[in-house]
Amino acid sequence: MAPSAMSSGRDDWTAALSEARPVPYWLDDPGRPGPEPALTGADTCDLLVVGGGYSGLWTALNAKERDPDRDVVLLEGREVGWAASGRNGGFCAASLTHGLPNGLTRWPDEIHTLEKLGRRNLDEIEAALARHGIDCDFERTGEIGVATETYQAWELRDWHRELTEKGLADGIDFLDADAVRAEVDSPTFEAGLWDRTGVAMLHPAKLAWGLKRACLDLGVRVYEHTPALDLRPYGAGMAVRTPYGGVRARRVALATNIFPSLLRRVRSYTVPVYDYALMTEPLGAERLASLGWRNRQGLGDSANQFHYFRLSADNRVLWGGYDAVHHYGGRVRAEYDDRPETYAKLAGHFFTCFPQLEGVRFTHAWGGAIDTCSRFSAFFGTAHRGKVAYAAGYTGLGVGATRFGADVMLDLLDGEDTERTRLEMVRRKPLPFPPEPFAWTGIALTKWSLARADARAGHRNLWLRTMDRLGLGFDS
Repeated sequence: MAPSAMSSGRDDWTAALSEARPVPYWLDDPGRPGPEPALTGADTCDLLVVGGGYSGLWTALNAKERDPDRDVVLLEGREVGWAASGRNGGFCAASLTHGLPNGLTRWPDEIHTLEKLGRRNLDEIEAALARHGIDCDFERTGEIGVATETYQAWELRDWHRELTEKGLADGIDFLDADAVRAEVDSPTFEAGLWDRTGVAMLHPAKLAWGLKRACLDLGVRVYEHTPALDLRPYGAGMAVRTPYGGVRARRVALATNIFPSLLRRVRSYTVPVYDYALMTEPLGAERLASLGWRNRQGLGDSANQFHYFRLSADNRVLWGGYDAVHHYGGRVRAEYDDRPETYAKLAGHFFTCFPQLEGVRFTHAWGGAIDTCSRFSAFFGTAHRGKVAYAAGYTGLGVGATRFGADVMLDLLDGEDTERTRLEMVRRKPLPFPPEPFAWTGIALTKWSLARADARAGHRNLWLRTMDRLGLGFDS
């Protein structure tokens, strides 16, 4: 939410954070499955998938569903779902383009097709969960984008009018202040757009663990604690070296996202941005009733530095976003997962949004890296004469879109001409990020400019307007 809307008059909410554990709530589960053994020695397969997050898991699963006889191996450097796939907000969106505004700006001629494919992808996720018996607290409740400033309310109304004129408003309702507060009650809410069917809530770690089990059930060989060290041609296929062995494969799908790609030329297209979240204790009936929230939608506010928030299955509130931190040199390090100064800031914002929850404690506080690219949505490609495919750059909206990306990679590896592979979004790359120190300087200036725009009724300065024209940007 905009800084002016988030000024609570209180400086310190540390008491609410005093018992918060610095671990992702979703992964802090006694029912967490144990890892599969690491690879020792050599293995061979038809398809090797590198990466055990959603992108790799969906690729392995869909590959076996397309062709049960295909021999598939998946390598994961640590444990399945330990990174972004186990620590995100659990918003599973139909959008493949990081929301309609971004998609309409970048691919206006394809947006109806992209929306159709995105809705189909979300339907197929729901069907796959039922088919494989994956219990991940899936609730197709939709999402409300809320305005917390008057100018944002005007923008939401105008945006809904534009979507209606373009035939893109099906299932999307504009809510005035009274209507949005009847759904979820906050004194900061001035309007909202409710996408009723285009977003589901789920337990992200249970989704990853369920996909892993489904892959194993279909015969995928999963090796955990097995990082892929390098990739090179080998005969008619490819070879990947691991610490204690290696895999030779006819085809390879790279699903490493924020971690350095085995293809060096792909690395400049993404930068790591750290995002942070809090989880409250379970709300009792009285506190839950004070919020309304009977329809259990996900929510996100309309500021450039935005928050996302939702209810868990046991009626905790997840509250995340706002601070997006890029470290010089694009480093991904475990110590960056914990950031107390951001937790304190988020806690203050939380109680400004929901003053009726004063006294609620946070039980978990955590962070993690997002693979951001300059167009905010995934990009795709092949290498080594079509024997290697990759997808990356989901920019925080990968819970649903990674399944679509998995199908794109399989189409490319199988040499299939499909509706997916004909998309301009699939055929074209985003602009790469410049080398350091220019990347860090540009991102820092963009973040400062976005915060300034939030404080100035959305007015974008010359830097942001220039980045918009160049197709570059930075999404918090």
